[in-house]
Amino acid sequence: MAIITISRGSFSGGKMLAECISATLEYRCIDRDVIVERASGYGVTQEELRETLDKPPGFWDRFKHRKYLYLTLIQAALTEEAREGKAVYHGNAGHLLLKGPCHVLRTRIIAPVEFRVAMVQDRLKYGRQEALDYIHRVDGDRKRWTQYLYGVDWGDPSLYDVVLSLECMDLREACDTIAKMTELECFQETPESQIAMDNLALASKVRAALVVNPKTAELEVEVMAHGGVITVKGKSTSNEQNTDIDEIVRKVPGVTDLRLEVFTGMDI
Repeated sequence: MAIITISRGSFSGGKMLAECISATLEYRCIDRDVIVERASGYGVTQEELRETLDKPPGFWDRFKHRKYLYLTLIQAALTEEAREGKAVYHGNAGHLLLKGPCHVLRTRIIAPVEFRVAMVQDRLKYGRQEALDYIHRVDGDRKRWTQYLYGVDWGDPSLYDVVLSLECMDLREACDTIAKMTELECFQETPESQIAMDNLALASKVRAALVVNPKTAELEVEVMAHGGVITVKGKSTSNEQNTDIDEIVRKVPGVTDLRLEVFTGMDI
């Protein structure tokens, strides 16, 4: 019962592939809008969340903490969706946001330029050069976005379990190939991989609780979960804020204990 993430360039067939896999395996098909809607439950508007995903890196140089805040909420929403299992996610950086659990099948689909140009022309009614310019611009933004946020090259094949090209195979064959891969033992959900997913989801939920609380909203901390035990690492402004962190974290459902490895400005 794998979770499948699909990375793709603009108009490379990723949405159609996800829908095909979803129908073949009877998995839920999750896109960015589903995650944005769920993340907005933390009190941030869907418009603000979409802006986070769409703006290029240069914009976020001025609003680095807002970037951290919104991406924290998006990861919390995605991990909660993934915990339910049997899902195909085609959206921003799913292979990076769900890093860790072994039953996540990280896929990338690439398509010839002419395939993509034809799709842009059909969907957006652009001329050929306009379509080429659009593909180049959007792909460039996604590459810079991934490099800026995660320090990795979006096209690096080592980030994926499989990279499929539509140069020779068609979407149906790509769909069948990925569906068949979910039967491999390495992508089966195990007690260990489910624990890893639960830990990731709980850690993400704790980070989200911290960023939406006014008392800790400006913090950027590392959060790890091991069972119900949470470890928070980073820097706070005062001992009083450490107390706030303690109170907020312990109220998150699923948390059983807290290890606070946070130093304040006076500890430097």
